[in-house]
Amino acid sequence: MKTVLTTRNLTLAYDRTTIINDLNVEIPAHQITALVGPNGCGKSTLLKGLARLLKPKSGTVYLDGVAISKRYPRGVAQRSTKDVAKRLGLLPQSPVAPEGLTVRELVAQGRYPHQSWFQQWSKDDEQFTTQALEITGMMELSDRPLDSLSGGQRQRAWIAMALAQNTEILLLDEPTTFLDLAHQIEVLDLLYDLNQSQGRTVVMVLHDLNQACRYADHLVVMRQGHIYAQGTPNAVMTEAMVSEVFSLKSRIVPDPITATPMCIPVTRRWLRMST
Repeated sequence: MKTVLTTRNLTLAYDRTTIINDLNVEIPAHQITALVGPNGCGKSTLLKGLARLLKPKSGTVYLDGVAISKRYPRGVAQRSTKDVAKRLGLLPQSPVAPEGLTVRELVAQGRYPHQSWFQQWSKDDEQFTTQALEITGMMELSDRPLDSLSGGQRQRAWIAMALAQNTEILLLDEPTTFLDLAHQIEVLDLLYDLNQSQGRTVVMVLHDLNQACRYADHLVVMRQGHIYAQGTPNAVMTEAMVSEVFSLKSRIVPDPITATPMCIPVTRRWLRMST
């Protein structure tokens, strides 16, 4: 399995609070990887570390085998932030935009890594901005101020900005947040199509275990800043894992549509009814 992003003994912290400690993970190229785990386990922090938005306390992140997040000796070349941004498109959790920014202006910001002081805007910039608006169904709203939209519409605008970067790797932190079920499926289908038709590597944080199993080739299960398990959904999604990681009893059965693992919670109400 070819990997595109790898961490070795990665430790990430905010001030003196360590969130991720001595973590090793491998992200396969040209596949969809879902990061799952309970709230506060470090999923979003790991995504920031992979995108080089959060400097490691120790350890290293590698992009195509080249370190992008370690202290370099003086005189040793390293990837610039702009160079990394050309390879990694990021949708952060709860992003914030300047007041009054239109949807098109926001999406156009995704083209920043591809511009330079002598070439501010190009035909490619226009093409990929328009394409991202069309793919996400935001073209009709492109002239609307971002802060005038619903939560779901704003989320699609931010996804369009990430797509406009036209990167080989997409990192998305809870891309289905604020979306109703129909739009959640639209976004996940879109990411699946990009993966299948263009070979893009997708890494996304998801809370819905069944959606993660349906759409991901590779699951990374996190617990308390560590990797509990990683592998295919069939290998990782077990009743024991759900119990130990989420403190929840469940039954794992085949999804009637996709045959992927489907988690059915066993609630106290169900237990009372069955006794």
